[in-house]
Amino acid sequence: MLATMTDSADTADDLLARIFFDPAGMANPYPLYRQLRELAPVHQSATGAVVLTRFEDCREALRDNRLGKSNGVNVDGLIPSTDPEVTKFRAAQAQRILEADLPQAMLSLNPPDHTRQRSLVSRAFTPRRVEQLRDSIAGLARRAVDDVADAGSCDLLEMLAFPLPVAVIGTMVGVPEADWPRFRSQVAASAYRVEPGASLEQLQTADSAVREVGAYFHDLIAQRRSKPQDDLLSDLIAVEEAGDSLSAGEVAAVALLLFAAGFETTTNLIGNGMVALLHNPEQMQRLWDDPSLLPAAVEEMLRWDSPVQIDVRTALEPAEIAGVDIAQGRRLITLLGAANRDPAQFTNPEDFDIERAEGPPMSFASGIHYCLGANLARAEGQEVFGALIDRFSSIELDSDPVHRQRTTLRGYETVPVRVKAR
Repeated sequence: MLATMTDSADTADDLLARIFFDPAGMANPYPLYRQLRELAPVHQSATGAVVLTRFEDCREALRDNRLGKSNGVNVDGLIPSTDPEVTKFRAAQAQRILEADLPQAMLSLNPPDHTRQRSLVSRAFTPRRVEQLRDSIAGLARRAVDDVADAGSCDLLEMLAFPLPVAVIGTMVGVPEADWPRFRSQVAASAYRVEPGASLEQLQTADSAVREVGAYFHDLIAQRRSKPQDDLLSDLIAVEEAGDSLSAGEVAAVALLLFAAGFETTTNLIGNGMVALLHNPEQMQRLWDDPSLLPAAVEEMLRWDSPVQIDVRTALEPAEIAGVDIAQGRRLITLLGAANRDPAQFTNPEDFDIERAEGPPMSFASGIHYCLGANLARAEGQEVFGALIDRFSSIELDSDPVHRQRTTLRGYETVPVRVKAR
């Protein structure tokens, strides 16, 4: 039930502050999630936002169409920043979006605009289309793994977890291969827009990165207008020119979203999953002994350390969620990482178990904003770890992996490994 006792509420807000702002909390939020779920599973924060930590509550909120997206990047005001300049910057950013009526991609939209965009883009991500890409993904994975083998020791993110997803989504969208490397730092920087604990400097860098990537896609769209190719960007332009529902600005916004989201989260899936295996060597050995466990193993990687930890909704009209009356305009924070460790949904949720079969995790959210690339991410994860199993008899950490100081999009800065070929 909703936390009403002052001491409980104060403690719950302290836990949230540690999750969002404390480097130790960002590095390992799971004990804090557990404490928050046990103390106040449905918590009214000091800002008025309602925070959900249980699996069923999160699923209910994400599937309720009375809850939707607000203007902007949807994380401002989740919890008060200790820096008033951050609050001021976020407010100005949201106001620019409102005043300029800037085109946004479907991640930030509600029906009917969300429905239009998603229906046009979803044809590229159907299960059938993803299966058709399997051979290509497998070939890319083998080549990247060969590079790792040649190196003997390396940063797995640099040599595998970044190159493969960016090749897959870059080819699909239509970004030339020569331009792929430039996007790693830009997309990593832009991700701070959805981080509640981002500093002013990080937000300013993110803003610049988004502008630069946006300008790049506007230029690329101009090129595709004169010389269409067999890629998603050309398809979206053709739809717009046929008088359908995507404007030129929307094409650029969708292209930016798909390219950024298409490799950032999958890179984190591979990195987080590899570290989970390395920290649970008995599970790693089971997978190496029985590669048929790959689909279940990837699901467990997603559950155990989800690349996306937070999703936010705003009440578009009054609603009741998890037994609580939610006024119009009120925010709900679904802590997906906490939901994935809910003992009411998963047996012994703190254990990493690659043979777990208790349904999909909350890592791709739910409802109308369920991740469009979920099938593609799963396929990439399965092919990457399948290639690693085929190529190496052992993989070990070469030094401690380094976490990025982020909460919403969770991943590592480096995962140094050494490998032994079969």
